[in-house]
Amino acid sequence: MSPVELFPAVADADILVKLSPLQKELVIESLRNNGHVVGYMGDGINDAPALRAADVGISVDSAVDVAKESADIVLLEKSLLVLEDGILEGRKVFSNIIKYIRMGASSNFGNMFSVLGASYLLPFLPMQPIQILLNNLLYDFSQTGIPTDNVDAEQIARPRKWDIGNVKWFMIVIGPISSIFDYATFALMWFFFNTRAFLHTAEGAGQLAYAQLFQTGWFVESLLTQTLIVHIIRTKRLPFIQSRASLSMTLTTLSVMAVGAWLPYSPFAATFGFVPLPLSYWGWIAAFLLAYSILTHNVKNWFFKKFGGD
Repeated sequence: MSPVELFPAVADADILVKLSPLQKELVIESLRNNGHVVGYMGDGINDAPALRAADVGISVDSAVDVAKESADIVLLEKSLLVLEDGILEGRKVFSNIIKYIRMGASSNFGNMFSVLGASYLLPFLPMQPIQILLNNLLYDFSQTGIPTDNVDAEQIARPRKWDIGNVKWFMIVIGPISSIFDYATFALMWFFFNTRAFLHTAEGAGQLAYAQLFQTGWFVESLLTQTLIVHIIRTKRLPFIQSRASLSMTLTTLSVMAVGAWLPYSPFAATFGFVPLPLSYWGWIAAFLLAYSILTHNVKNWFFKKFGGD
C-alpha cells in the first residue's frame, strides 16, 4: 500500500499481520498522524523501529538489547498492571501541573491590575519591595503541597491534552476577580481605617505610619486570598466539602496563612515595615475571603460550562 492507502486502512482495521519492521513503523506513524497517542510493545530486533516511532515504547527485561534500548519502559515483571498504575499516576501529575499553572497565571494577572491601579491612585507605594518579596516567598511555599495534592476521579478517568487556549481564558476570566477584592481592601484601608489622612499629615513619621498601615493591610489580604484561592480552582466540585486537598497541601496553606496573620504583631514586623492591624480589620478580611471564595467558585463553574476543560 502507498501511504495514502495505508492511513485509512490502519484507521479501519483491528488486526494487522505479517508486517516488516518498516511497515510496523509506518503503521505507528499513521496512527499518530490521525491524532492518536500510540504505545507499542515488542521484544525483538524487528520491533526496534516501531519502539522508537511510538509515543511510548514498551519492552520486557528478557528482550534483546536493541529492543530494550529503544523502549521508554522496560517491564521487569510479567504484568501490564504496572502500566495502568503509571498512566494513572501520570494523569495525577498532569492535573496538578494544570492546577499550578492556572493558579499562578490567574493570580499574577489579577495582581498586575491591582498594582497598576494602586500605583496610579495612591501617593505612596501600595506595598514595599521587601514586602512583595516576602509575599511571593510565603505564597510559593504554600504551593509546595500541590505535587502531592489529591485529584478528583473524573480528572484521571480519561486522557487529557495540554490546552494553552483554555489556560489563557481561565487567566483572563478568573484573574481580575482578585483585583475586585484588592480594590475593596484599598478602599477599606483608605476610608474606613483613615489612611487617607496621609494627605493631610506633615511629611515624616506620621505619613510613614499611615503608609505602613495601608501596606500591612494589603499584604495580609493579598497573601490570604492568593493562598486560599488554589483550594477553589483545584476542583470542579464544591471545595472543602465535595473535594478536599491533600494533608500536606492543607497544612502548608494553613501554615502560611497563620504566618501572614502573625507577622504584623511579630518581633519581625518593623524589619519588614509592618504595623499591628486593628481588631476590626480581621472581621472585614474574613468577609472578603468568604465573598471571594463564593464568587470565584461560581465564576469557575460558569467558565467550565462555557469553555470546557477539566
